Amino acid sequence: EWNYSCYLPVGEVLSGNMAIGYWGDAVQLNTFSITGLNGIMVANWRAMYRIIAHCNTTINAIEDRAPATIPEEDKNAAIAEAKFIRGFAYYNLGLLWGAVPIIEDNTELVTSPLVPRYQVNDVYQFVVNDLTYAAENLPVSDAKGRLTTWSAQGMLAKVYLTWAGLNSGGLGQRDQELLDMAKHYAGNVCSTSGLTLLDNYENLFRTEFNDNQESLFALQWSPGLAWMEGNMLQIYSPGGAEISANGQPGWFGIRPTMDMFELYSPEDSIRRKATFMLRGDYYPELNAAGGGYTFDGNTGLKKHIVGTNVDNKASTMTSSSSPQHNSLLRLADVYLIYAEAILGDNEVTSDADALFYFNEVRRRAGLTPVTSIDADMLMNERRIELAGESHFWDDLVRLSYYNSPKAIGILNNQQRIAFDYDEDGVVTPNDPFGDITPANASTFTFPLPSIEVTTNPKLMEPPVPYPFEDK
Repeated sequence: EWNYSCYLPVGEVLSGNMAIGYWGDAVQLNTFSITGLNGIMVANWRAMYRIIAHCNTTINAIEDRAPATIPEEDKNAAIAEAKFIRGFAYYNLGLLWGAVPIIEDNTELVTSPLVPRYQVNDVYQFVVNDLTYAAENLPVSDAKGRLTTWSAQGMLAKVYLTWAGLNSGGLGQRDQELLDMAKHYAGNVCSTSGLTLLDNYENLFRTEFNDNQESLFALQWSPGLAWMEGNMLQIYSPGGAEISANGQPGWFGIRPTMDMFELYSPEDSIRRKATFMLRGDYYPELNAAGGGYTFDGNTGLKKHIVGTNVDNKASTMTSSSSPQHNSLLRLADVYLIYAEAILGDNEVTSDADALFYFNEVRRRAGLTPVTSIDADMLMNERRIELAGESHFWDDLVRLSYYNSPKAIGILNNQQRIAFDYDEDGVVTPNDPFGDITPANASTFTFPLPSIEVTTNPKLMEPPVPYPFEDK
């Protein structure tokens, strides 16, 4: 549900990277007019708490029922996997809603169904506790696709980097101790893991490179599953049956905005072409048996569009069950987190480590190295490198914690409209998606789902401290 309804709409449409013109709930995201009834927002809340419930059940069952014949190390590693995923889910909730309920045992809801929201700092502390346990109990290596300590340490770096700005009041210095923790964990992944970037940027999003060395956390999908049981991202395909599973073309015409398109320099063609299709783009890996595919539409999504059953050697693949293991955390993300943690609140840095890892990301994209880095360069590099992977809204929320005016200004100065791209490469803005409500400080927090408030009125009460000492 989250991968289908929220992954691209929240991370990409709400952030201004993409737009969808005929899905009413997505238009609310694009125009900052989200209500408590918005289906995408409700699905995000519901999906995260379902994931948390599964994790809670798994953790508690292992702790209570695993026989003594199972080595303690194996039990702890299994719990660590579940705590990593639970931490990821609570991080998502904390970013989008701030103060939220924290539930560790769903059976307690049977007798006490009305639960309070807990303070945002406590939500982040809970996430850090889960991820720290995962970092300490996951192996340094495992079968492809399985979590490792580097997965947990990479997520810890991201969480600490975000948390560092939370208590600055929207206009102030970030917490240096938390920035140092982000730097510590990201630095461990960068310098100690032995992992390296995949050489070819385009290959990150092709199924034959699922779970490559750069992937730290990816959703593991099987082809041929029923509706809402598999990877649904192929339905966002802008092409026809010739690049779609079983001859079933996509129908969600998600497109880059003018703001996103104009961010790419002419030299940044490798990442642009791997992320968005423009008229005339040729992709040899799509419809490979038919000689490749030349896009003849205006604009459209390329990332996550992996082609036909034959292209992917997946006979059971359907339009709603792509075999792509879409990554939610990869090494390039951690490289840029490391550079940002080193920069901290300084205006610019020429730190050797920050430059090395920042330039590694650029090198793969075919771009020249830089000799210094500032906050805007980092923001733009992250936005381009990770476009289509549901990260930019998180980055804007993180910015809003410690520099709210700048984050608001980015949103209010965006060209949040689509555009036409003709055979001569002429760009024509079009498709305004309705009046856009000006962004303000509250834009960065979702409204509580109306149905949840009706069911649990305690959600409307002020958040309270989480009783860690009782757990």
